[in-house]
Amino acid sequence: MTIKKLRNISDIRRYFHRNETPIFFFSATNFNLLGISEWVSNFHYINYIDCFDGRHPNVFVPSEIPHREFESIEDINNYLLQHKEVIDFVESKGPGGKAVFLMFDEQTEALCAELGLDVWFPSAELRSRVDNKIETVRIGNRAGVPSVPNILSKVESYKHLCEVSAELGTDLVLQSAFGDSGKTTWFISNQEEYKKYAKQIEKEDEIKVMKRVNVRGSAIEACTTKKGTIVGPLMTELVGFKELTPYKGGWCGNEIFPDAFPQDVRDKAREFTFKFGEALREEGYRGYFELDFLIDQDNGEIYLGELNPRVTGVSSLTNSAAFAHADAPLFLFHLLEFSDIDFELDVEELNDRWSDHDNIDGWSQLVLKFNEDRVEWVSGAPESGIWRAEDDGRMMYQRFDYHRRGIVSEKEGFYLRIIGEGDYIYKGADLGILITRGRLMNDDFTLNERAKRWIRDLHNSYVSQPLENVKQEDVPMSLEAGAFKIL
Repeated sequence: MTIKKLRNISDIRRYFHRNETPIFFFSATNFNLLGISEWVSNFHYINYIDCFDGRHPNVFVPSEIPHREFESIEDINNYLLQHKEVIDFVESKGPGGKAVFLMFDEQTEALCAELGLDVWFPSAELRSRVDNKIETVRIGNRAGVPSVPNILSKVESYKHLCEVSAELGTDLVLQSAFGDSGKTTWFISNQEEYKKYAKQIEKEDEIKVMKRVNVRGSAIEACTTKKGTIVGPLMTELVGFKELTPYKGGWCGNEIFPDAFPQDVRDKAREFTFKFGEALREEGYRGYFELDFLIDQDNGEIYLGELNPRVTGVSSLTNSAAFAHADAPLFLFHLLEFSDIDFELDVEELNDRWSDHDNIDGWSQLVLKFNEDRVEWVSGAPESGIWRAEDDGRMMYQRFDYHRRGIVSEKEGFYLRIIGEGDYIYKGADLGILITRGRLMNDDFTLNERAKRWIRDLHNSYVSQPLENVKQEDVPMSLEAGAFKIL
């Protein structure tokens, strides 16, 4: 079929509505691209964890087969790509398939080539290079996007740290080049604090050493295309709440609402994101990415935090916001960029429209982790679907759904279960994600009472037993899937 040049948003929406090319999203769950299958025909989720107990029409979860212990999302995807049931499923959809991922590596690319799948993301090598937090600083500097005052250096000892960072003072934040920021960010103000992390710090070839400033975190997603960089709205971040995560700097949710930040901050973040996206394109990168910005509460300065060259944990909010329904989800522009279909797009006009208050509605999400320092076996777990606040304040399961659109008011929330019956829970395990209308933080960026009730009742909906009470033959193979960040 000959595809004419796509000249407007209507053409783009119709093109994906009629899409005949099989597109597969491989990941542990479908959370990051929740809802995209409703915009793109022939879009399929191939996942390791069945969050929906077999009831999602576009989720395929193969039966469990023996495998080595997973250590990353890449390991899960490589397992899936070698699974006979997955291979049969992919082949059943016809030739010319495309693959998208949250995370992948060179082995993933080779396995896709064997299956005749094109990977619709920049190469693993390029993604890894720009994902380096230290390289991110350098790209930002070239683009005119400033980071928190910092130095980039090998750190050999506490004395050496003090020498190289003298201009930054003694209250410091250190980050390694790679890794989850909740686990590879260290707050150092004295030698005793340094000693706790010395081995991790000193093994790195280069460390990002920052002046500690009074900042508030934020997140923004974008997509760099041949027509320019499309920028989504600036969202708040929930970070380090002990009710949600055991990690001091750990991401644990977001909010999107019109007045999340002052207008000048939103404008500056949008400008910086556009500049950074254009700089990424010069590096050879194209498609979807996310930036974390740090907003100094003392002087209003906005600093580049880190780059995630991928879909992320906030993508479900970005792609389901009001502006996405008015035009198209941001991820559709990523697919369009890789489809090699000729298209016209006024990026400046689109960015102006997406920054309009009327196109931003209020939603929030919480990422619940197990915080206690013990390992237990889950004998009961909540269902994915719509939950509702009862008159007595308790949050109770109402009905099955696989999309947040079923939420009709702030009394309801969509819960996506990750850890299910028969899994382990342990410190840091991802239990699930709650998405709801309205805010879950107060204006001082502390959890509000509604958030605390959600957290309490969702935690209480899990039933677990000490391992010594569980027969080994009752424990399935799939339990190690959550032993690392999977979102």
